[in-house]
Amino acid sequence: MPRRDPHNAAQYWWDRHLDGLSLMHADFTTHEYPQHTHDALVIAITEQGGSVVKSRGELQAATPSTLFVFNPEEPHGGWMGRSERWRYRSLYLTHPALKRVAAGLGVAEVPYFTRNTFADPDLIGAFLAMHHALEEGRDVFRERELLIAGFGELFRRHGSGTMRIEEGRRDRAIFECVRERMRADYASDLCLDALARDVGLTTFQLIGLFKRSVGLTPHAYLTQVRLGMACRRLRRQQAPADVATDVGFYDQSALNRHFKRCYGITPMQFSRAAAA
Repeated sequence: MPRRDPHNAAQYWWDRHLDGLSLMHADFTTHEYPQHTHDALVIAITEQGGSVVKSRGELQAATPSTLFVFNPEEPHGGWMGRSERWRYRSLYLTHPALKRVAAGLGVAEVPYFTRNTFADPDLIGAFLAMHHALEEGRDVFRERELLIAGFGELFRRHGSGTMRIEEGRRDRAIFECVRERMRADYASDLCLDALARDVGLTTFQLIGLFKRSVGLTPHAYLTQVRLGMACRRLRRQQAPADVATDVGFYDQSALNRHFKRCYGITPMQFSRAAAA
């Protein structure tokens, strides 16, 4: 039986929905990484504390304000330095996952990164949200949206070369087509990639089209449609647990979370007020 290290804990798993993607959530106090490589594009985000990372012959600090990116097969190592704790999240995309991401962006291949560190608060927040969503594994539509949007911005802002990610047409008719599909099939297990493909867009282009048209991502818009339908059912005194699955949420806790965040009250409070 392997010995448990009380000073260094880590969870590692393969994503169930994207072939070639694995993730780790680590909490270290003494661990040291020798120089090593991965056959994957590596993204690392520090949540708390920090460490010293060595790559390309240079020492760099891993802090909550720094996003680390390592190209496939690029040597790197790290140790605690003066930090007493290093809690971080990382993503590893091997060739199959990179191929899917590239397809979602409408590019032939992912770019090479000439630097390893980026002080980009927006991207750090985006990748943390992505990692949390992938860890929960309950909303494939949102996971895909966060993946494509996050990597699209990373490649566009910091990737090398002349790669251009096309934003797509500003076509109101295309937007209305997808919106009507969401309104009609809100309770089904909609696929973001399929919605984009059906109207001749890449996934990244569809996300941009929704942001420009209504100021919301496809997932955020779909959530609003589902919440609206939930309100109708709650007014008719349908049980919240049944409402949740009837309108397309994973379970009642997902309905409660979205309902409270958007309306400031729980579904049960809404239902009781409607019955008064």
